[in-house]
Amino acid sequence: MPTAAGISSVIARHWIRRDAVSLALYPLSLLFRLLVALRRGAYRLGIFSSSRLAVPVVVVGNLTVGGSGKTPLVIALAQELARRGLQPGIVSRGHGGSGTAPRAVRQNGEAADFGDEPLLLARKCGGPVWVGRDRAAAGAALLAAHAQCDLLLLDDGLQHYALARDFEIAVEDARGFGNGFMLPAGPLREPAARPVDARVINTEPAARPVDARVINTEPAVRPVDARVINSGPDDRRASPAAATFSMRLATRRLYRLDDPARDVAAAELAGLRLHAVAGIGNPARFFAQLDALGLACATHAFPDHHVFTPQDVLFDDCDAVLMTEKDAVKCTHFGRTDLYALEVQAEIDPALIELILRRIHGRTPA
Repeated sequence: MPTAAGISSVIARHWIRRDAVSLALYPLSLLFRLLVALRRGAYRLGIFSSSRLAVPVVVVGNLTVGGSGKTPLVIALAQELARRGLQPGIVSRGHGGSGTAPRAVRQNGEAADFGDEPLLLARKCGGPVWVGRDRAAAGAALLAAHAQCDLLLLDDGLQHYALARDFEIAVEDARGFGNGFMLPAGPLREPAARPVDARVINTEPAARPVDARVINTEPAVRPVDARVINSGPDDRRASPAAATFSMRLATRRLYRLDDPARDVAAAELAGLRLHAVAGIGNPARFFAQLDALGLACATHAFPDHHVFTPQDVLFDDCDAVLMTEKDAVKCTHFGRTDLYALEVQAEIDPALIELILRRIHGRTPA
């Protein structure tokens, strides 16, 4: 019987290029495109309303399904904005958590209650993190409980139009927009006017603008010049003033889940029988980071937000299991001494912070 990971892998393969499967699904993607356009139009016409909160809202999201590095970017933004004297709060959907009502994320909580990403955000950022299906309500509740917050970061909320925003960031990675089709024939959540390459013909009319694009570069890829201003007619998804910035997920340290305060050198694990698990949107990126550290691992990809069980990380001929921090928050209670997490840090250009501060100063809505 096919596993969820196997099914996800098969689907993702057909999102890379236009083949018989993606073309067969194309009529459904046209229907999805229509529904997206109708929903967007309903907000523009005032049929659906957007709530504006008392503080500026910065949205970090992407146009595609799958992890492009949104959560590490939110962590980096929260930490840097705090260093600049602001007191940001964070709002997230709480995918994988129980319940839908707005609620605060406890740092010592469980991923099953709040979701893996919100729990990681709460532990990394220090400031208040709230989750809820209605993110406008969650944001209002956060501000009511934490009056000192003067800015909200919305994790993965580019398509959550019910909450008005002052600055939008679209995150992309090396995978780009795949075959250029919308769901389910391709990875796009909403139309993107920029072709992936010369073979992709996209006649989509101008889409709504974003304020900044952040390109999550692979370790072997030269970082995008943060001075590049994207104003070309081939990328209408970004506004004429939308700057393109680079971001790199730099390896920070390895640590054992039962002793997170102690750093573990990669050399201590080299030569051992290693397995690596990843329940994230782009497992290949994590596996490549381990390879760059000189750690040869048997790799095991799971669906994004996978709820790990002790059996999932039980392997024959295994000395240690390596995972991302996002997965680690779901495995800390397993009571194992051979589970390790790789901590990464998003390196971003300071010019992105400056642009955010300039834009939200005037509260110009996105």
